[in-house]
Amino acid sequence: MKVKFILLGLLLAGFAAFSQKDPTILKIENKEVKLSEFESIYKKNNNNPTVDRKDLEEYLDLFINFKLKVHDAEKLGMDTTKAFIEELEGYRKQLTQPYLTDKDVSEELIKEAYERMKQEIRAGHILIKLSPDAPAKDTLEAYNELLKIRKRVKNGESFDAIGASLTETKNDKYIYDKDLGYYTAFYMVYPFENASYNTKVGDVSMPVRTRFGYHIINVIDKRPARGEIKAAHIMIRTPEGSTKEEIEKAKEKLLEIRSKIDESSEENNFAALAQKFSDDKGSSFKGGELPPFGPGKMVQEFEDATFALKNDGDVSEPIKTPYGWHLIKRINLKTLGTFEDTYNEIKVKVQRDTRSSKSKESFINKIKKEYDFKEIAKEKADFYKVVDKDLAEGAWLLSKASKLNATMAKIGDKEINQQDFAKYLSAKQVKSANKDLKALVDNYYEDFIDEQVIAYEESKLAEKYPEYRMLLQEYRDGILLFELTDEKVWSKAIKDTVGLKEYYEANKSNYMWPERVEAIVYNCENEKIAKQVKKMVKKKAKKGYTKEDILKAINTDSQLYLTIEENTYSKGENEVVDMAEWNVRVSDIVKRKDNRYAFAEITKKLPAQPKQISEARGLITSDYQNYLEKEWIKELKSKYKYEVKKDLLDLVK
Repeated sequence: MKVKFILLGLLLAGFAAFSQKDPTILKIENKEVKLSEFESIYKKNNNNPTVDRKDLEEYLDLFINFKLKVHDAEKLGMDTTKAFIEELEGYRKQLTQPYLTDKDVSEELIKEAYERMKQEIRAGHILIKLSPDAPAKDTLEAYNELLKIRKRVKNGESFDAIGASLTETKNDKYIYDKDLGYYTAFYMVYPFENASYNTKVGDVSMPVRTRFGYHIINVIDKRPARGEIKAAHIMIRTPEGSTKEEIEKAKEKLLEIRSKIDESSEENNFAALAQKFSDDKGSSFKGGELPPFGPGKMVQEFEDATFALKNDGDVSEPIKTPYGWHLIKRINLKTLGTFEDTYNEIKVKVQRDTRSSKSKESFINKIKKEYDFKEIAKEKADFYKVVDKDLAEGAWLLSKASKLNATMAKIGDKEINQQDFAKYLSAKQVKSANKDLKALVDNYYEDFIDEQVIAYEESKLAEKYPEYRMLLQEYRDGILLFELTDEKVWSKAIKDTVGLKEYYEANKSNYMWPERVEAIVYNCENEKIAKQVKKMVKKKAKKGYTKEDILKAINTDSQLYLTIEENTYSKGENEVVDMAEWNVRVSDIVKRKDNRYAFAEITKKLPAQPKQISEARGLITSDYQNYLEKEWIKELKSKYKYEVKKDLLDLVK
């Protein structure tokens, strides 16, 4: 979303503390604006630790104008439109997010991820597939089955042999991956990542639940993280089924290409040869460049060979992969930065990842405790009697709970009614593989209570956090101000062609061209050519030469001997014209700063004169907008009665 703020970047930084006594500094009609609001805005835009009375008064004038415009927008009902309400709600949701997580848990998750990113894990796994809403009976069976398999491995059986035997049964409930390759934090779903990092090399994890089902993980190796590398390659493809001779010929071709590589040659540098010879058409047109990659993103042979290159610019020997032969050039290697350098990047990843649910869960528990959350179990049990198999099909009718009206839970001063939950069930129900109706109700209820707790905290944010209340107010005012200013000033100045022309006619002396000349500049390779061209220019009227005739006559061997440019010039726009006498004549030949020789043919001298609207439309439109805004402020100050208490500025610290 666009940030729609005016008033000198008015709406972006720290906040003033709220004192218990908060006097009114501005009153517009019956609406009061408190000193704290002005103080907050002033401090955001003033980095000087000392308070300057003159600055305060200037800001107060701007603040009054700002509030008058907002008041005008409210009077016009712009704060009641659907578009305004939806946009403000979007901003509000963004603003609430930092207040609806457990910051301590979030910080721990960021630190945990950073420490894990220092290491890469290589593992295999056995998965028993389950849907996220699988019945408890199925999940327990899967868990116990994997416990038995783990016990077999602990007793000496081969993990690989067991995994292979499971897939041989052709039972599609199993997935076995002998080797997932190396991976690090954020590469796998969080529960899988957790189990990997908490299992020793050579050991098998306890069964771990993810959205895919239950896994046991066989940790093969752990190593320091290699980082992320950018490389280019030249590939000679060897299709599946290629003979030994064909594979060897492909290697010989690649060796021949390698012998040609000369980075100082435009024709034989790595990029040029990749464009010419590589069979990977997805990268060859970019000189063989590949997107940066880390562990597990490429086949193992390619990955290992790339990371084995010691320096940027190094090129590998031919490397064989299932796709063919490759020459690999290292472009750059990015290793893990410091915690401070990577903090913001990791923070964003944590927020987008399922691990953020830990922070949310902790936050919800804290809010429940803060507001003395209580639930009445028997009122939830009433729903076990009114739901039926339709709930598992996503077709349960709200009317079946029409008689349920008791209080299910309490949080702070809010009571949560059975009808609230019934409406939630009706709106959120989806078709489910889990046919256990009691479990379904419990799952929906848990999510419902979480939503209710968060919604209650959201309703308290404005009174708990003055800075949140202030910022939301500023977003609100900013949106209103943007819309009305666009209508009154910005768009009006562009659309009002009559008004723009009238403004221009009244102020055209502000948009003047200085004295100028129309000139043709002849730029020549050397002095000899310049003299030859000057002779032709002096004769062109008599001989009827055109610019094209002169260019054709001079540039017989090279297009660089002579270039011609023709334009209208002011002082300072062309060095050759600046050195010429500003009279209608052919100037002397001069040596340019780039060591070429040149002269100017002045064809017309133009006196200082007003620019046409088309020649200065941007500047004229900008000035017209400023004029419209000033007129608008005059109108507002006469339209609305307002009072300001300047003596309160002495209270700003």
